[in-house]
Amino acid sequence: MVEAMDTFQIDTLNAMASAVMNMVKAASDWMTFAFDFPFARAVVFGVHIGGHLFVEGLLLVVILFLLSQKSYKPPKRPLSKKEIDELCDEWVPESLIPSITKEMQCEPPVLESAAGPHTVINGKEVVNFTSANYLGLIGHKKLLESCTSALEKYGVGSCGPRGFYGTIDVHLDCEARIAKFLGTPDSILYSYGLSTMFSAIPAFCKKGDIVIADEGVHWGIQNGLYLSRSTIVYFKHNNMESLQSTLEKVTQDNKRAKKLRRYIVVEAVYQNSGQIAPLDEIIRLKEKYFFRVLLDESNSFGVLGSSGRGLTEHYGVPIEKIDIVTTAMGHALATEGGFCTGSARVIDHQRLSSSGYVFSASLPPYLASAAITAIDVLEENPELITKLKQNITTLRKGLSDVRGLEIGSDPQSPIVFLKLKRSTGSSSDLELLEDIADRVLKEDNIFVATSKRSKLDKCTLAVGIRLFVSAGHTESDLQKACDSLNRIAAIVLSI
Repeated sequence: MVEAMDTFQIDTLNAMASAVMNMVKAASDWMTFAFDFPFARAVVFGVHIGGHLFVEGLLLVVILFLLSQKSYKPPKRPLSKKEIDELCDEWVPESLIPSITKEMQCEPPVLESAAGPHTVINGKEVVNFTSANYLGLIGHKKLLESCTSALEKYGVGSCGPRGFYGTIDVHLDCEARIAKFLGTPDSILYSYGLSTMFSAIPAFCKKGDIVIADEGVHWGIQNGLYLSRSTIVYFKHNNMESLQSTLEKVTQDNKRAKKLRRYIVVEAVYQNSGQIAPLDEIIRLKEKYFFRVLLDESNSFGVLGSSGRGLTEHYGVPIEKIDIVTTAMGHALATEGGFCTGSARVIDHQRLSSSGYVFSASLPPYLASAAITAIDVLEENPELITKLKQNITTLRKGLSDVRGLEIGSDPQSPIVFLKLKRSTGSSSDLELLEDIADRVLKEDNIFVATSKRSKLDKCTLAVGIRLFVSAGHTESDLQKACDSLNRIAAIVLSI
């Protein structure tokens, strides 16, 4: 029986081999026939047509025929319950947030008292250089009395936008006081400092408009520019040659530029570098190329100028030459909210089309009252500005020779910005600076912060240690900070 099965298998294999040979012979005969076919050696218009051209033409016809046919699709049928369950078990949803890195896990120190020149962290009193309390008005007796009185009269919040029964008389008083102080026709209040930029910029800059902005502007301005959907062009940080060449290029390359709305957006004192914008040169370029200027005075209001009226007073430029001025009141005025000031037409337009004004609940009345009082205190005590300038000079002198660090801010800026002399441009720079900041806090009770930025911030300037100087700092505070930073930086940067 085994022999019979072997014989059967051999016969089967022989039959299969014979069939294959017959197929090969048939294909060979067909190819020979094609090459020997009379038409395969025909002459068409004096050109000899070889057999291979005939075969290639035949293949082309077959390919076109196949391409013209409808593709095969398997019949659709609903998935069974078991298949659905299996797919659900295998599916892994994409994370809603990026993975948490070691850098994100670091929590900043928590303040246990007011953020004045001195504050409390972990039960210890520290010298505070992280709050933009430039005039030292946090905790000022007159501001506290003003807030208390407003709370008793108006309560805490307004519970409504300005256009929908959220306007209170103190809001109008505050807007009038700001306009009077700066010498402008009118001003408008916003509930939150950053929302001033988020709202004012898109209210004027629309899709198709051209905006020339400094590459060092803070995130609030960046977001306002993004929301505007305008064409944004950045120039090199505080570089007037770069600004002029950018204006020249934009106006020459874009034939429709003269028909579009065009803006220059800058900060008076840049939060990301401590540099001061050369306003006189900016005004010259604005008038030459017919642009409008939007100036953010958040870090210069109450600081620059003989009476604290900001960059325009500092350079002796009439404020009428600035089209739009925005300011956050959470710095020198030691309150919260923001304002925009300018012509009556500029202000009235925002009351109708600025999202932060139209849709947000209005500024709590007690904060508006505090802002009025802060301006009164500033006008009555000009020595606060003198003391602030003296403190800036003292701190800069003490930090002028810090090992491995250099001062990158303007001599009159209330933000003293320390950056690495030898920057690598990598994350290691920030790690070194944070190590210095951590050690001066732990070892010497000096509270400073780095210019660490969020992932949303597109600013490309070098990181550094940022010290906000206050008129409330004593000479002892400044000397202690200088000694600590000199000692710790020498240790950290020598490794």
